[in-house]
Amino acid sequence: MKNKRFTEEQIIAVLREHEAGAKAGDLARKHGISEATLYNWRRSMAGWTSPIPTAESLGIREREAEEAGRRPDARSVGTARASFKKIVGPAAKREAVAHLQAVIGVSERRACSFVGADRKMARYRSRRPPETELRTRLRDLANERRRFGYRCLFILLQREGKPSAVNRI
Repeated sequence: MKNKRFTEEQIIAVLREHEAGAKAGDLARKHGISEATLYNWRRSMAGWTSPIPTAESLGIREREAEEAGRRPDARSVGTARASFKKIVGPAAKREAVAHLQAVIGVSERRACSFVGADRKMARYRSRRPPETELRTRLRDLANERRRFGYRCLFILLQREGKPSAVNRI
């Protein structure tokens, strides 16, 4: 994050001078800022009951901003938070489309648009054989030898006499 040249207290002091009747151009030259920066400062402090906030109330505002940053959607202050995970991967999207069709009864087209999935991807059925015994042996080897990558694991499978190629799994 970029360091600011002026602290909040200095900004408040400049804004108080402006509120007291000093011209924006004079203040800008005096403090080495542009008039636009001065007006941006005024606009950022505009939500307070008093014209210019105090340093104590500014601390409250910073705390509120930090809490808002922790929320999933910082812009939605009063809305109820919907806790949902982003659907990643074609299998999860296929499952979500099927769920929407079964439970809510929407069409495939509408369910795909809700999930953000392509309709061809939702209809896809793999024709590849499951290779369950090869997959389980590969998982067992991976659990035994955690530091091995897929290449070393396939070498171990070949030594055991399993016909394996990387693209079979």
